[in-house]
Amino acid sequence: MKLEEKLRQEALDYHYSGCPGKISLNITKPCETQKELSLAYTPGVAVPCLEIRDNHENVWKYTAKGNIVAVVSDGTAVLGLGNIGAEAGIPVMEGKAVLFKRFADIDAFPICLSGVSDENGNTDADKLIETVERLEPVFGGINLEDIAAPACFKVETVLKKQLSIPVFHDDQHGTAIISLAALMNALKMVEKKIENVKFVVNGAGAAGIACSEYYISAGARRENFILCDSKGAIYKGRTIGMNPEKERFAAETSARTLEDAIRGADVFLGLSVANCVTKEMVRSMASGPIIFAMANPVPEIMPDIAFAAGAAVVGTGRSDFPNQINNVLGFPGIFRGALDTHATDINEAMKFAASKALAEIPSEKVPPNIAKALKKAYPEDAKTGIFDGNCPLNKRFVIPKPFDSRVVPRVARYVADAAMKTGVAQIQIKDLDTYEKQVAERVLKNLEKMSK
Repeated sequence: MKLEEKLRQEALDYHYSGCPGKISLNITKPCETQKELSLAYTPGVAVPCLEIRDNHENVWKYTAKGNIVAVVSDGTAVLGLGNIGAEAGIPVMEGKAVLFKRFADIDAFPICLSGVSDENGNTDADKLIETVERLEPVFGGINLEDIAAPACFKVETVLKKQLSIPVFHDDQHGTAIISLAALMNALKMVEKKIENVKFVVNGAGAAGIACSEYYISAGARRENFILCDSKGAIYKGRTIGMNPEKERFAAETSARTLEDAIRGADVFLGLSVANCVTKEMVRSMASGPIIFAMANPVPEIMPDIAFAAGAAVVGTGRSDFPNQINNVLGFPGIFRGALDTHATDINEAMKFAASKALAEIPSEKVPPNIAKALKKAYPEDAKTGIFDGNCPLNKRFVIPKPFDSRVVPRVARYVADAAMKTGVAQIQIKDLDTYEKQVAERVLKNLEKMSK
């Protein structure tokens, strides 16, 4: 059996065996006696209902709202699969719910919406907004997922204004937060400053635009960006395939192709298609080029080819290569910090706090217990010694690993702190050191429970 066929069958068996799908509902209170039934439902349930009626803030105290996130999609931009529809997107949204629970002990539920498209099958932003805003009473946060551009920009912007709970489009900001953390460390490795480097971004959808805007907020200069899409470089005067988000990046350049644009660039950011970058293109970049080739499952250029062509740092979206720029490093800890402070938003300060938290970890000595777990999870990496030393940061380790148990507690701490400092937190955490330890203990306890 070929590898692709074997993987296909294993994936289907994984999703079908036992209970179909990947998630189920677990109750958190006992319901084994007449007394417990009377408390869980009638007549006892009327008491918290009336408490919430009299004070809506009590919904956080007497319901699951404080630990539940809606993972919302219309299935129009799923992974590398494109517009596959709401039903076909459910396995991905269930997968997201698995990661929320596995890494941060957050309950998440997939909400895959149909009937929110226009006559051409594209996302109707107003319909999606109208539907999602009605979910606010039940959920502590909204994670938007796999909604096609440009509608996704309006959906998030409007919902953030209208809702009093955090709204976060992970395809935009998750990728931006994680990749900036990796970029901060990669720039250290090549001794360059973000305000001076030239970027070429291949892929001008939600992730490419959001990453570029986020880097600019972090100090990069807009004039140092050239974005490319399926029609080539985005330049001033181009009329084909443009939208307002792309117009902001229309460059004064003679470049018309990716090959033209990448020449002399310091950083390549790929959120596009497989094998579109060649050795020759890497060699044409500035000295010490940084390559983040994040197309999945096959990157824009394979790491070994990029290194052979002179790349200083290479990252991809895959777990089987070093420097995996994976959104699971961000959203679990970000929402943990937001939920624990009852934050009304996930703002720019909270996003930068998450990037800073992630960028710190590779420079810290790995504690023995975590080193043991990392060696078990990543045996091939461990053989190379990348987790060793007082400062493990190196060209193959500029971003933490997803199974590093420091990640979620550190991100949650920094995000909670930023939420409090920027006034969007409704609960104040007085001792952040203790809070970080409590999150770590909570996650560990949840893992032990899940393994039984």
